Amino acid sequence: MITAVVFDLDGVLIDTEPVWEEVRRAYVAETGGTWLPEAQRRLMGMSTAEWSRYLGADLGVGRDPERVATEVIERMAGRYEQRLPLVPGAVDAVRRLAARFPLGLASSSPRRLIDRVLVVAGLADAFTVTLSTEQVAAGKPSPDVYLAAAERLGVPPSECAAVEDSSNGLRAAAAAGMAVIAMPHAAYPPAPDALALADLVIATPEELTTEAVARLR
Repeated sequence: MITAVVFDLDGVLIDTEPVWEEVRRAYVAETGGTWLPEAQRRLMGMSTAEWSRYLGADLGVGRDPERVATEVIERMAGRYEQRLPLVPGAVDAVRRLAARFPLGLASSSPRRLIDRVLVVAGLADAFTVTLSTEQVAAGKPSPDVYLAAAERLGVPPSECAAVEDSSNGLRAAAAAGMAVIAMPHAAYPPAPDALALADLVIATPEELTTEAVARLR
């Protein structure tokens, strides 16, 4: 049986993948780096330490990772203050599932942004566990953050369902042994091999019902 549900954040609850790309692209350009065609695909799922090193070294920003992370996160926080792009129906979906299951959050966003989003969205009390990939050894597609969420929930990974949108997120959840729910982003669709790992594919949070989750196992 499914006894807990773990959500991703970016692309599932908030539509911020376009914001991340815009902010990072501008930052790379301003610092004399070069944005590569595969950059956004590779960045999705990376932890803060991983993407800040990638921007600094691979994309030619030429600044130390700590400075890159601080400056990019500050820009993202400013964008969230202007407008939080919640996915329509996401808050209701979280509340609906929280009435039946303990919930976790396993995000590649930094801790500062996770906490801010949950407060602004009014969901700070909905999750039993919230984790950033900053808090584990490796970001997605490594299963580390999902395994840590299951451990803190006190539930075997095989009894958890994970809700994801990106290729690396889907791979991470599947590698953790969780039932995988894919909600692909139209502008950033997952790779076919990653989508094939999903036990359930939905188009909108409205399809994320307790009955659909319970049927996964």
